[in-house]
Amino acid sequence: MTDMKNYSEEEYDITSLSFDESVDEPSFVTVDGREMYEHFRFVADKGQQMIRVDKFLVDRMEKTSRNRIQQAADAQCVIANGKPVKSSYKVKPGDVVSIVMDRPRYELEIIPEDIPLEIVYEDADVLVVDKPAGLVVHPGHGNYSGTLVNALAWHFKDNPDYDVSDPRLGLVHRIDKDTSGLLVVAKTPDAKTHLGNQFFHKTTKREYVAVVWGEFQELSGTIVGNIARNPKNKLQMAVFDDPGIGKHAVTHYEVIESFGYVSVVKCVLETGRTHQIRVHMLSKGHPLFNDARYGGDRILKGTTFAKYRQFVENCFQTCPRQALHARTLGFVHPRTGEEMNFESELPADMTKLIEKWRVYRKDD
Repeated sequence: MTDMKNYSEEEYDITSLSFDESVDEPSFVTVDGREMYEHFRFVADKGQQMIRVDKFLVDRMEKTSRNRIQQAADAQCVIANGKPVKSSYKVKPGDVVSIVMDRPRYELEIIPEDIPLEIVYEDADVLVVDKPAGLVVHPGHGNYSGTLVNALAWHFKDNPDYDVSDPRLGLVHRIDKDTSGLLVVAKTPDAKTHLGNQFFHKTTKREYVAVVWGEFQELSGTIVGNIARNPKNKLQMAVFDDPGIGKHAVTHYEVIESFGYVSVVKCVLETGRTHQIRVHMLSKGHPLFNDARYGGDRILKGTTFAKYRQFVENCFQTCPRQALHARTLGFVHPRTGEEMNFESELPADMTKLIEKWRVYRKDD
């Protein structure tokens, strides 16, 4: 019998992931240095006759056309024995053939939904959007509608060249559900390939602003530490000293403003791992303010006075999510070669949060 495994899950481009939208254990494979979601896996029988991989797959998958398989192969999403193959590849006995994506598997058809999008820039090749906090990026476990992808489906509903399910198109990277800020969408296969390579080779520019607990001894620095799933809590990531565990991750930080009990920091990503800023800051004793997943939704610094406790609770209500914003995004335009740089203003909740601490510190 053919061995078949199906996987579904939810944040990566080819550099970053988020599990805010799902709770099940994902399965990833590394393809040419890229972490990808494994959607399907088939092992060819010992008696398997040599056959094109597109026919091999379409014979084993319901409701999937040969054209769709060929699109996946063109996007290097069909792999045999760990390597991307063309649709003409001949499957041999014992071959392990997988379909992988840089996004979770869509269990249901993507329904276009008229969800407002703040479009920062758009041309024939790329779309840059400013995502609000609270908006899930991709449909996944427990979030099958109301996502950014549903909004994109609506935005492109009259564009015959854009199919939200086509792996050659779409979001090139992701940010967590409760993180706000800039994302780029590829509208053509060439654009996604070009942009994907920029993210993979770390030539993009990504700068975040965060409010974190505590005061830094050094006003700037670099955090280096491998990141992997926390074995004690599958919803969390963690930093490991063992070089054999997890993925190499580098975050550069600079303190913008300090209020004693909390600090505003700029973070520049050299890599893009799951929850990278959140766990790197946590590893240095500075969890993000109101980050419930990593303990930042408790009073971690300050006095025990009731007035202070009430002030912090008011701050939690002002910014009811982790205080993290993807402020800048820079890349080379995939067609023109022009340097494209975009900046997003801090959203109102973070602006109000910082102002509250600024006033409190002044009056303290």
